[in-house]
Amino acid sequence: MRILLAEDDEKLNETLVYGLTRAGFDVDTCFDGEDALFYGEQDIYDVILLDRMLPHMEGSEVLVALRKKGICTPIILITALGMLSDKVEGLDLGADDYLVKPFALEELLARIRCIIRRPRQIVDEEAASLADITWHAAENRLTGPTGSCTLSKREMALLEAFLKSDGATLSRSLLLLKVWGPDSDVEEGNLDNYIHFLRRRLKTVGSSLTIKTVRGIGYIMVDPS
Repeated sequence: MRILLAEDDEKLNETLVYGLTRAGFDVDTCFDGEDALFYGEQDIYDVILLDRMLPHMEGSEVLVALRKKGICTPIILITALGMLSDKVEGLDLGADDYLVKPFALEELLARIRCIIRRPRQIVDEEAASLADITWHAAENRLTGPTGSCTLSKREMALLEAFLKSDGATLSRSLLLLKVWGPDSDVEEGNLDNYIHFLRRRLKTVGSSLTIKTVRGIGYIMVDPS
């Protein structure tokens, strides 16, 4: 499970990354609002931990901008502003939870567990279909005209990127970001390998969908019909 942490206090940021990583989460981190907005817009996170008072762009502004862009990722505001009016405002702006500093790591972990138990979008909790395939996210299962198969974590993230692309060409850099995250030093050859794996999965279930290479740009999923 991948978490984005936006916190400008370097010591707190380091402490939270350490605790969240030990709890089994993959954590990407940033220190200002502009970076938080950029990373959040990629729609690759299961939870966003967002400090309300960030440099360059306040956390509340990041929250509003993400919601306007249709990003439904659960967001927990973490802030020193603990008045009731502050909490109500944060929740009304679109936050899923509100945690006042200082807080114990155990409470943060409990709130994260609570949020991820909640039903997500239909594409997450039920199924997403394209042409002759259906991805059952809850079961991590891909079905097609002649069968079904399970997907690895990377294959699942790659397929999700194509399902959400509306037929657009996806650049190599965008796919690397969505599948491996912004701080990964993965080699581009790994992307080619997983494109190959996903193509084989589509053949396994008998799909007519193909993933075509767009030279110099990236890849596109095409429905021949």
